[in-house]
Amino acid sequence: MTPSAHTSPSRVTTHVLDTVRGAAAAGLAVTLEQHTMEGWLLLATGRTDADGRVTDLGPADLAPGRFRLSFDTGAWFAAAGESTFYPQVQITFEIRDAEAHYHVPLLLSPFAYSTYRGS
Repeated sequence: MTPSAHTSPSRVTTHVLDTVRGAAAAGLAVTLEQHTMEGWLLLATGRTDADGRVTDLGPADLAPGRFRLSFDTGAWFAAAGESTFYPQVQITFEIRDAEAHYHVPLLLSPFAYSTYRGS
């Protein structure tokens, strides 16, 4: 699949995996924001589905610029009866190609996280 041939209704998608359990992080709240001259503008909110994915986050088209995904990890871990060192994870990234699909996965545990540019 070429970057412009995405099948999601959104340019930006995410997938969250709980690396301790080896399972999808279902029900985690996610927001998408765009950086503007006035600060951060909220574009969309969503929750991960049973597979840990959000495929309908934000508009189908986004102009190049700086964006941020925020994950409410504190509430998600609290609902599971666990504490976490990272109550919120924010991933800031740049969209340079308005035609490309941007998949931003999050690998999550109570005391660590990592991310990468997915496909």
